Amino acid sequence: MADKSVPVNSTAAAATTPIYVPFSAAFPTPPPTPVPFSSPFITPVPIPAPIPSNFISSSFTFLTDRSFPSSHRGAAAPPPYVRPGHFVGASTSPPSIIPPAESREPSRDDLLRSVQRNILDLMDPELRGSALVQLCLKRIVFQDLAPYLWFSFGTIAILFQELLDIYPFLSPPCLSPEQSYRACNVLVLLQCIASHPTTRPLFAEARIPYYLCAFLDLIDDSLSEPFEHLRLATLDAICSLVKVPDTEVIDCILYSEIMPLCLQILQCGSAMSKRFAAFIVEKLLLNNDYFRHICHLPKRLFPVCHALGNVVALLAEAPSAQLLTHVIRCYHRFLDDERSHWTMRNPFPKALTDGTFDHCLREDQRASMLLQQLLDNVRGPPVPYPSRSLKQLHEVVTMIVLIFF
Repeated sequence: MADKSVPVNSTAAAATTPIYVPFSAAFPTPPPTPVPFSSPFITPVPIPAPIPSNFISSSFTFLTDRSFPSSHRGAAAPPPYVRPGHFVGASTSPPSIIPPAESREPSRDDLLRSVQRNILDLMDPELRGSALVQLCLKRIVFQDLAPYLWFSFGTIAILFQELLDIYPFLSPPCLSPEQSYRACNVLVLLQCIASHPTTRPLFAEARIPYYLCAFLDLIDDSLSEPFEHLRLATLDAICSLVKVPDTEVIDCILYSEIMPLCLQILQCGSAMSKRFAAFIVEKLLLNNDYFRHICHLPKRLFPVCHALGNVVALLAEAPSAQLLTHVIRCYHRFLDDERSHWTMRNPFPKALTDGTFDHCLREDQRASMLLQQLLDNVRGPPVPYPSRSLKQLHEVVTMIVLIFF
């Protein structure tokens, strides 16, 4: 049967009549592209090759043994492929051996920028509370926080303003826990400044401990938790200051109320505050300049010996090895001066001589040795009280000789 699309004409008509070509012949259809077989009812065969160990990354999660039915538990789990290039519970991005940003430790430059941003946030009263908390946390990993706090413009004034704001709540005692927590954060930053070797002399030269004495004189006012936290933070800052007693530090503490307040805390404070106060008293007595200042006048020496005697009497009822060790070191220091030696022996606490604390110092051999040396000196011949009048007369005569001759 002839194709109807091509007319059958004569030779003459063929010259003027167009010739029609079939469409399929003019535009041949390309061969169909083979489509991969896919069916939702048939699971693809998993690749038997194991996954390299270095391909594991935190950007995807492997199936655990509990993800399979109970009949397949214990068998080797197939690779967690859903389709090539995709993993169960993973993003579409390829896995990377670089850990995520949350698990990487920040570099020093990042930490420095964060600290600078927190210091600038102190200028904003609304952001100041959170900035204080962040700076307290970063003082551990950023060792140079103290110079940045001290030399940044207006930061110390802001910290002082935070402390002065709670002065009206000290007497009568009405300090809230939120106010105490915020003031403790300020005191932690001041403790950081007092412990840094660069800022410690500047901290003492500015007489900043004078402003902290108000937080120690709280024994008669209140023993509640907010005041106790404030007292412990203040004692911690002073401990960091006297740990390395420089000349500037001793000049700052010499005529302050820190020693009388610490003696008061030793007799009336809590167990933790007593340990801080005993550490401060010991460090001050071990300094030669401060020790000579204490022993120069009886009105300075007698209160120290009286307070230490009361502490020993309290320890006989509730022993504390750490506190007792500080007290023994203070008594041992009194052996280095004639006036302090005589004052210590008249009277000497009996609890230290009758073996009351033998079980308490059983594990501390050094403290036991210091106590034994102390008792050997106390049980020796009596020490006469040194005559101050003859010594003063000798000094006056020596001065006259130097002036006129």
